Amino acid sequence: MRKKWLGDYATMLLIWVGLIILFGAMSEHFLSARTLRTLANQIPTLTVVAVGMTFVLIIGGIDLSVGSILGLCGAVVGVAMADWQWGLTSALMLSILVGTVAGAFNGAVSVYLRVPSFIVTLGMMEMARGLAYMCTGSQTKYIGSAVEGISQPIKGLGISGAFLFAVVVVAVGQVLLNRMVFGRRLIAIGTNESAARLAGLETRHPQLVVFVLIGALTGLGAVFLTSRYGTADPNAGGGFELSAIAAVVIGGTSLMGGRGSVVNTFFGVLIIATLSTGLAQVGASEPLKRLITGGVIVAAGVMDVWKHRMGGGPAALLKRFFSKDKQS
Repeated sequence: MRKKWLGDYATMLLIWVGLIILFGAMSEHFLSARTLRTLANQIPTLTVVAVGMTFVLIIGGIDLSVGSILGLCGAVVGVAMADWQWGLTSALMLSILVGTVAGAFNGAVSVYLRVPSFIVTLGMMEMARGLAYMCTGSQTKYIGSAVEGISQPIKGLGISGAFLFAVVVVAVGQVLLNRMVFGRRLIAIGTNESAARLAGLETRHPQLVVFVLIGALTGLGAVFLTSRYGTADPNAGGGFELSAIAAVVIGGTSLMGGRGSVVNTFFGVLIIATLSTGLAQVGASEPLKRLITGGVIVAAGVMDVWKHRMGGGPAALLKRFFSKDKQS
């Protein structure tokens, strides 16, 4: 099993490095330390939300509300700091609290009332966006330097504190999923919830915890996003749920539940960010960027289906492909 994980990590790493080399060959300005630092400082929000989305997909659920919750939590940060004159730490805690409450609502309705998470989070998507507009009066809140420090590069490192914190979240998430009993329960629930229940496992509480977790991480991501721009926009996060799901699927987490990797989700975030930055630098139009990104997501979905039919991860599939090629 450990060799399989290492093979999957190596495959995702090679794909990412391949993209860097490709865009480096197409643009003389891409392959530089400055570009890599820019990439690192762009991804903290997507990273922490995608970690939470990984757990949601593993249990066979989905969360379409993270973009709107991101906007709501950012709006709360803006109101707290710009209008109420709160400090950054207090605003951070309030943002995480609001995200946690929203996630708990999604989880409680989905898990205990047996309403599909697709429907519940679709409703929350509209509710949270409406609350964001109400909190800010549909106006952007300008905060400035009081919040920007988290996303500023650290002297001597060139990367932000937000990125370092996001990496810690990835590491903790991977340990939680692969080294803790809680993670094994999530995989069992996602693989076959009925069988897990018959085996004596409590299935509802872990699922609720997962929705609470993604809500809390979205609240944290909202602070990173607000810090990056120095403003709180109630429209922020529009379509963000698609980016988070795309990163998780590209990382190999199954949409059918029961299988996933937080580390590979991180590689999925890197791949999406590299695609976006690289295509922008080579002068690709917005329609072409969407076309290519969508094609990558479809390819990842096809890979997921192949894994279900043939078994194994990306490394195993590549091994089968080349072994067949040699036999022919």
